[in-house]
Amino acid sequence: MAVPKAAAGQDRPELQKAIQELVDAGYAGMQMRVNDQRGEWVGSAGVRKLGQSAKPPTNGRFRVGSTTKNFVATLVLQLVADGKVRLDGPLADYLPEFKLDRRITVRMLLQHTSGLFNFAGGEVYDDGTYVPGIPWQGKEWVDKRFHTYQPEELVRLALSKPAKFEPGTNWSYSNTNYVLARLLIEKVTGQPYDEEMKRRILRPLRLRDTMVPGTRTNIPGPHAHGYHRYEEAGQWKVVDVTRQNPSWISGAGEMISTTEDLHTFFSALNSGKLIPAKLLAEMRKPHPKSGGLFGRYGLGLYVQDTGPNCVGTILNHNGSNNGYGALMYSTPDGKMTMTASITMGDAAIDQAQVFPKALEKLLKKVFCSRQAESAYGAKPAQPTS
Repeated sequence: MAVPKAAAGQDRPELQKAIQELVDAGYAGMQMRVNDQRGEWVGSAGVRKLGQSAKPPTNGRFRVGSTTKNFVATLVLQLVADGKVRLDGPLADYLPEFKLDRRITVRMLLQHTSGLFNFAGGEVYDDGTYVPGIPWQGKEWVDKRFHTYQPEELVRLALSKPAKFEPGTNWSYSNTNYVLARLLIEKVTGQPYDEEMKRRILRPLRLRDTMVPGTRTNIPGPHAHGYHRYEEAGQWKVVDVTRQNPSWISGAGEMISTTEDLHTFFSALNSGKLIPAKLLAEMRKPHPKSGGLFGRYGLGLYVQDTGPNCVGTILNHNGSNNGYGALMYSTPDGKMTMTASITMGDAAIDQAQVFPKALEKLLKKVFCSRQAESAYGAKPAQPTS
């Protein structure tokens, strides 16, 4: 009998409960999609918009934040496969106008080992000094959320600040790397990177609900609203930031997509349909000095071990953008995926405390339940004597 494409929500009550728990923790809404051998499950919880009762649409578009980096890394590796870019060649050979340190390679951009200052988020140096970049949260960002930044402007700001470390000697997540990757794509192809993204990835995979918005401020089609909570003059305020100009984050986090398109893309990537096996293996080599909540970092993705009694290794690149969060997970063969969008509301959430615990619980439900193990064919750990 054919596996139903979208099983009814009540058929996977543990998944519906998992997303409801995130909403109960204070998030405004969540939509999630799980694809495995049992078929496809989609569900949502919470509200589409504050003050209303409708749930977030399960086919809704959302800002994917840093999940954009996985798309950009894939595109760069396609250019490597085509012989147009050398992975371990100096970036300065392609972008001489920035007078970059010649030790910085293309690989270092994708891997976050360039040492370049992070223009969005700023940088904390070894001596404890904090140097800010552009406004990226709080009242400052809210006031400038419709401002247009040029990618060259963001790069030049980063290059005007001290590097965090010598190229290749350490690991530190920097959005600057992926704005440079965007400019690299444009220089090598002679095309705007959104056009190259359409030509190489979006059109071939028929990702009709995925877009590189540039300076476009709205989210077209069905979508849930995202909110930003910030403090001003001792008072907490909440503003709807669904509309914003994403040029402030550019190739490091501007894209818009859906859970279905993220599933299609990440499944295709991990099943070997987008880049050659050799480059996919390079993508999955985690840097030993990287690490954190999402695992260790390779080239534009994280590699994470789910632990005993689970499906084993999972790959991901999650993202957040003021108002929105995105989750994108897959097993290495692309056969089991989980994609989701989380929207912020007006609740006071201690993200550092709430999100890691909520995410761990969610991953266990999806990738460590008995159903997940049997669907993926994982063997339970043998009892020790």
